[in-house]
Amino acid sequence: MATLVILTAEELKALNPLDRQAARRGARQQPLARLILRTFLERGGPIPVEDVIAASRGEPERIHDALLALDDEDLIRIRGGQIDLAYPFSAGPTPFRVRLSGGRERHACCATDALGFAPMVGEPVEIASSCHHCGDPLRFATTPQGVGPDAEGTMVWFGQRDDGACKAFDSL
Repeated sequence: MATLVILTAEELKALNPLDRQAARRGARQQPLARLILRTFLERGGPIPVEDVIAASRGEPERIHDALLALDDEDLIRIRGGQIDLAYPFSAGPTPFRVRLSGGRERHACCATDALGFAPMVGEPVEIASSCHHCGDPLRFATTPQGVGPDAEGTMVWFGQRDDGACKAFDSL
């Protein structure tokens, strides 16, 4: 069984990038984080914090504290008693829409997150967005193995991250 390591935002930022990535990957593998991701995948969001607490094993206060730690680590975002963001999922509309099997549609937090949906869920998905430069609509398929030929010529634009922004890569 894995151990959840809780770090403050400052401690997480102080880690070298590879250690930070490893810590974030490890935190996403924890049962609570996986429950949140599964819930976003199955029903979308936002997800009431009380629903997560009710679906979890353990003391409600400890689960609530663990949710706050995930929020502090920028793995989820809690607003108004609801989880409205759990990378790669956004409950609110974003420029990055991902269509899953059965016609389910979810919003990705950023372009990189949209590209990671297929490997994460283990099935082909369709990504819809628009060109950062001209605004033309973009739509292409991707599989767990990578993008298809219909994505040829599409690039990910790396934006500048500013205070309060969670997105690192915000345009296709």
